[in-house]
Amino acid sequence: MNLDTGELRQRGQKIRLQEQPFQVLSALLERPGEVVSREELRRRLWPADTFVDFDHSLNAAIKRLRDALGDAADTPIFIETLARRGYRFIAPIDGSSELSNAAKSIPEKANSTAVTQSSMESTAVRQNWLPLHRWQLALTTVAVLMAAAVLFALDVDGLRSRLLLPSTPAVAQPQIGSLAVLPLTNLSGDTEQEYFADGMTEELINELSRIGSLKVVSRTSVMQYKGERKKPLSQIGRELNVDAVMEGAVLRSGNRVRITGQLIEASSDHHLWARSYERDLKDVLALQDEVARDIAEEIRIKLTPKERTLLTQAHTVNPEAHEAYLKGRYFYERLSVAGFKEGLKYYQQAIKLDPGYAPAYVGLAASYKELGVFDGLPPREAAASASEAVQKALALDNTSGDAHAVLGNIHFLWDWDWAGADREFKRAMELGPPSTDTRIPYAVYLSAIGKHEEAIAVMREARTLDPISQPANTMLGTVYYWAHRFDEAIDQFQKTLELRPDSSLDHYVLGLCYDRKGMYSEAMEEYLKSKKLSGAAAEKLTTLREAFVKSGRSGLLREELKSDIASSKGHYINPYWIAEKYARLDEKDQAFQWLEKVYEERSHHLALINTEPTVDNLHSDPRFQDLLRRMNFPK
Repeated sequence: MNLDTGELRQRGQKIRLQEQPFQVLSALLERPGEVVSREELRRRLWPADTFVDFDHSLNAAIKRLRDALGDAADTPIFIETLARRGYRFIAPIDGSSELSNAAKSIPEKANSTAVTQSSMESTAVRQNWLPLHRWQLALTTVAVLMAAAVLFALDVDGLRSRLLLPSTPAVAQPQIGSLAVLPLTNLSGDTEQEYFADGMTEELINELSRIGSLKVVSRTSVMQYKGERKKPLSQIGRELNVDAVMEGAVLRSGNRVRITGQLIEASSDHHLWARSYERDLKDVLALQDEVARDIAEEIRIKLTPKERTLLTQAHTVNPEAHEAYLKGRYFYERLSVAGFKEGLKYYQQAIKLDPGYAPAYVGLAASYKELGVFDGLPPREAAASASEAVQKALALDNTSGDAHAVLGNIHFLWDWDWAGADREFKRAMELGPPSTDTRIPYAVYLSAIGKHEEAIAVMREARTLDPISQPANTMLGTVYYWAHRFDEAIDQFQKTLELRPDSSLDHYVLGLCYDRKGMYSEAMEEYLKSKKLSGAAAEKLTTLREAFVKSGRSGLLREELKSDIASSKGHYINPYWIAEKYARLDEKDQAFQWLEKVYEERSHHLALINTEPTVDNLHSDPRFQDLLRRMNFPK
């Protein structure tokens, strides 16, 4: 261990060790064989005015140190743990006497406010001229630096520039252009507060995403690492294709919130930055801005004036309204009818607590929109409720990219206002932050109006923001399917199913791709997998398989039609699914009869009617052209 250069080597090979673990090792080596208390380490690593989750941070530093040394807590070779007391370095070392003597040789004044610049200068001169053994030189330098640290703390503004210390080569700053924020650990011990940790993670991602020159991985991909502590950060970095990873923790206690975080270079596991923050809950948004600014400064990203303004605006929020909003987001992210309905309750609660809280209206609008898409509400009701909520959101904050994206969806899926949809989607992406929430719906819109190459380009961009999430990968396959590029779609869906083999949607659209290529047996197998994952009973699956064996593709479709029509008499079945099956059977009269019901309901499926491959055979019929005309479809 070279205390002068800050390097640790084994048989000549450098071992990567971050700053805090290195400082812990230094402290232990100063008193080999003696117990160094946890409190002593706290004072050494963190100044008295630093707010940090000490136990969590020290435990992490000890773990990283043991990993670097190849040590184990239960069978230690180097570092012994003494429960509730501290740690002891137990291995024999060379130069231990020099280390102890050097530590003792630091002037008593180094620990008091009476240390003068001249005493430091004389120490520096002695180091430069005395012919010391290299260990003694290194250790004397440690003494100098420790005294310098005291002086620096006393005269931050001027003293450091006057210290006559020997210079060391500058360490090249790694180039960081992409970042992943791993899910913040919930330190409360209360599992019911997971929503708060997840919400803080998402909001921090959104703040960092405002920095245009930094690519930040979206929430969906990083949340797959929630609770994951087995994978090395370097592996996570490779999987997400990022230069750096931020990990940290959050603790909410009463009306205070604390965030601790550290930034790690993914390729080297090199520690770049660590800080802790504490604020009142009403100032939590300002806290997130400060974290984003500090990270940008640390990795030397130059903020534009607009970005700096966005990250320095004073933000306050009603704590109770913000909490209700985070709960709404937590349930919304389950992407299910039940989740959207539960989320609605909390968004409405947030609005009741703070009628001027724009994000809650955005969440309300997005939930109604999704309930219309997931058939959780009749389309007209969903569209009307979503439109009312998003207009209130925009009246409060016209700079919300998320609000413009929701409005773009409403114009596209239900209003059939194609120009308005295009305008709102572009405005959403202009305002940011960059996310799949804005890019995926825009790609769907581009596919619907036949701009397939643009749609694919937007989805590829979305996947770079969310590389291992199912939504981004699924929609990339779907835009290939809508573009009639079935081989590329099949390849993409197969890759997506490697990530999520339990995805009913991916199996379903993969089956449609096989169907369009005339690979009917493969299509049937994927369709049955989709039905099973959707909860279909074993008897139903057996009936469908027997229908296919007996009468092929048409037999399976007719069996499904019979089931859908019978079910529609007892509960809601979207008429589009019945129209589509008739189209695939080439029974056009029946297909158009049901498409009229789709039109009357204003189902969102109709927005994609001109690009959906399963109804290609209807395009030449005058009734289809009349339908497009009534939808004001762009030519």
